[in-house]
Amino acid sequence: MTYTRCTFIALLLCLFPVAALGSAIESLKTFIQEAQTVRATFSQTLLDKHARTIQESSGTMLFERPDKFRWTYEKPYEQLIVGDGDKVWFYDQDLDQVTVRQLDLAIGSSPAALLAGNIDIEANFELVEIGRNDQIEWLEATPKTNESAFEIIQLGFSLQGNLEIMTLRDNFGQTTLLIFSNLDKNPELPTELFKFTPPDGADVISD
Repeated sequence: MTYTRCTFIALLLCLFPVAALGSAIESLKTFIQEAQTVRATFSQTLLDKHARTIQESSGTMLFERPDKFRWTYEKPYEQLIVGDGDKVWFYDQDLDQVTVRQLDLAIGSSPAALLAGNIDIEANFELVEIGRNDQIEWLEATPKTNESAFEIIQLGFSLQGNLEIMTLRDNFGQTTLLIFSNLDKNPELPTELFKFTPPDGADVISD
C-alpha cells in the first residue's frame, strides 16, 4: 500500500475525515488475541514537530507473545533490539555497543508492550476510536502512566483487520511513523531469535 506525503501530514495532524466509526479497537483486541507470533517488514520515518523528515529507516519485526520481540534495522544503520521476556537488549553494530534494560522498565507503556504484550491492553492504555480514513480504521492509545516516552500512539487497521500503520508522538513533539508490510500471523519462529548474547569485545551498558 502506498501512502503520499499529504496522507502522512494529515495523519500527524489528526485531520481524519470522520466516517462511521469502525471497529479498530476490536481489530486490535483480535490481533492481540489471535496473533501469537508475527513477522513483518517495516519502513520508519521520524518527523520533527513541524512534520519535516529527520530520518528514514527500514527493517524487519518479529514477536512472540508475551513480551518477546526482535526489531532489526537494516537501513541506514544496522541496529538490533531484542526482548527475551526478561530483559531488552539494544545493539548498535557501528558503535559495537550493547545497552541492556529490565523489560518492565524498558517497555512499560510502549509500542512493544502494545504489540507484543498480553491481552489486557486496557490496563496500560486508554483506547479511543478515531474513525476511518482511506480504508484504514484508526484508534488512539494513550498511556496511563506518565513514565512512557510517548504521549499518543495511533494504530491503523485495514478493513480486513490487518495492522497497517502505527504513529507515535513523543514528549518532544516528534512523530515516528511505521508502515508495515508482508505481515505474517502465527509463523513458526525459532526460540533463538529472541535470545541475545553480546558479541565478544562489545561495550555493555546496564541501566
